[in-house]
Amino acid sequence: MSIVSTPMNPRVMNPNSVVSTGHLGGGFRRLGGSGGARSSVFFENVDSQLRMSSRGSRAVVAMAASGKFFVGGNWKCNGTKESITKLVSDLNEAKLEPDVEVVVAPPFIYIDQVKGSLTSQIEVSAQNCWIGNGGAFTGEISVDQLKDLGCQWVILGHSERRHIIKEDDEFIGKKAAYALSRGVGVIACIGELLSERVAGKTSEVCFKQLKAFADAVPSWDNVVIAYEPVWAIGTGKVATPQQAQEVHVAVRDWLKSNVSAEVASKTRIIYGGSVNGSNCAELAEQEDIDGFLVGGASLKGPEFATIVNSVTSKKVAA
Repeated sequence: MSIVSTPMNPRVMNPNSVVSTGHLGGGFRRLGGSGGARSSVFFENVDSQLRMSSRGSRAVVAMAASGKFFVGGNWKCNGTKESITKLVSDLNEAKLEPDVEVVVAPPFIYIDQVKGSLTSQIEVSAQNCWIGNGGAFTGEISVDQLKDLGCQWVILGHSERRHIIKEDDEFIGKKAAYALSRGVGVIACIGELLSERVAGKTSEVCFKQLKAFADAVPSWDNVVIAYEPVWAIGTGKVATPQQAQEVHVAVRDWLKSNVSAEVASKTRIIYGGSVNGSNCAELAEQEDIDGFLVGGASLKGPEFATIVNSVTSKKVAA
């Protein structure tokens, strides 16, 4: 893998500044409406104070956490046996960088199909699990059942389960603790709503969600934190690389202050929220972005491979 001489941007933005589309500056437009009518609401970008990063450039891999770059694909409630067969075939044929830990999360009913046909280079995750052992819990899936199918990971705390299913922080933390106790890794999702970001509460919300995990989990050895601003999930809006980096730095600093310096150093913090083949390289250049949790783009084999291979953007020269 060649080394690209790319100096790191020494400045990161305030995590509570209002999002913008594309590059730095400018506001974004949110489209909505009812009865076929579409209305536009403009959110003006507020000035944010820039601060200097103390890390600067590195001579090898610009990645704050130890371990491999991590890319997860959350297929959500999508797919049929036919479409998933095609997607798995595309992934099997893709040329993926070897120094990336790649995980995909199919719907429950297709986990066995995917596990039985997918290249061993890609691990399989579930999208959710029950809080404890199995039993009389209609519609739930236990961690032991996931292990029986060969799942190595589970996604917990995703915003769609927080805000649609109404799972609270404590419940999510307990699920994470049980999954880890049974030997299944946890992709622990955190992130703020648009209203919370505009109100300047990004850090407050993310830290509260982090604390629920920290209060419950027995160890951070098998945890990956996924920062997913809710306003960016499936909307086409994406945090600028600097905005994402700023939150990731804040999360790592929180871990250092509230858990340990060792956990802060080794825990991978990945970004999710409309990540695609066009924006992944610029996001990956940020030192504290240790990978991605990908939604819609993970349903397209070639594009997902591009995102996986964006690890090459982590190679920088001093």
